[in-house]
Amino acid sequence: MKRFSIAIAFVVGVWLAPFVPMAEAAPCLMVTLTGTQSGPSVFNGQAGAGTLVRYGDDSNDCAAMKLQFDAGRGTNMRLSQIDVSPVQLNAIFFTHMHGDHTEGFADVMMLRWYFKGPKIDIVCSSDATSVLGHTNSCRKFVMHVADAFLQSGEIAERRSEDNARLAGGPVDLINVITFDPKDEPQVVWSSGDVKVSAIRSTHTAGHASYRVDTPAGSVVIGGDAGNDVLVPPRASSTSEQVEKLAKGVDIIVHSAFHPVMGPDQGSGFPPRSFYRQSLASDLGAMAQRVGAKHLMLTHLGPSLGAVIHNQWKVPGGPLTQADYRKTVEAGGFTGNTIVGTDLATLRLPAK
Repeated sequence: MKRFSIAIAFVVGVWLAPFVPMAEAAPCLMVTLTGTQSGPSVFNGQAGAGTLVRYGDDSNDCAAMKLQFDAGRGTNMRLSQIDVSPVQLNAIFFTHMHGDHTEGFADVMMLRWYFKGPKIDIVCSSDATSVLGHTNSCRKFVMHVADAFLQSGEIAERRSEDNARLAGGPVDLINVITFDPKDEPQVVWSSGDVKVSAIRSTHTAGHASYRVDTPAGSVVIGGDAGNDVLVPPRASSTSEQVEKLAKGVDIIVHSAFHPVMGPDQGSGFPPRSFYRQSLASDLGAMAQRVGAKHLMLTHLGPSLGAVIHNQWKVPGGPLTQADYRKTVEAGGFTGNTIVGTDLATLRLPAK
């Protein structure tokens, strides 16, 4: 009788098993700085500006979706260090057309083309004319990314090895999505549970900042945004539009300058360039006002350990992470500050 009871219990258990709900894997978000170099120069092997946002759940290590924001020089190298191939990227977003944010794009797209990856969305602002009369065009930049390789013969050579590669080179893989940046957030890209919004911000004509919202958390990528008022007196060096975009966000990723590079400190750094950046102290104040939990400083001016920023001296000598963190805290931020180095990564929720 005992064996019969056990057998019935086993059969009933097996019969009920399909109806017992399985525990769902918890969603997660990962933000990685793929490059932290500030400006055209190169210092100590740093890659150019870029941020990778990954979203998924515990079953895929937050890697179901991969979004790249800006792609400065060396982006492919940094992605390879975390086992991310250009073929795996779902979309690329540009904040603006400065070379330190774009020079790695051709490398990313050439490798995606070489491995015969699928088409990819490239998201950026519409053509914008500066006050000096020149036009910044993300659309033209991305649509001409293959020109040098077509002219050199490399596209034809690679196709002779494998004619399944597209004849136009990497440009044949590009789906350009442009938008007109506005003073209010607007959704510019979405897929499943992931939504990306953009807002106008001041740095160059057409500069935009982004926010990614997922069930696991949210992140704002400010780019090189600064205040609309380009010279003192002003309430802050940070962008009012970015602050609007960042209300209630979990993570802010933003370029940051240290006050030591200011015109009154003897660095010789041009005031016009200095005043269109956000200071680490003001970023701390903004992050505190919007309720952010984490502030990731990137595109540091000056770089950690540098005695020269691009071509201007750093008054008082090299800065450390502690110097930047102290400046952020002086702005009133009480959350977690990450002073960016290449491949610095933050995960939500933390393991």
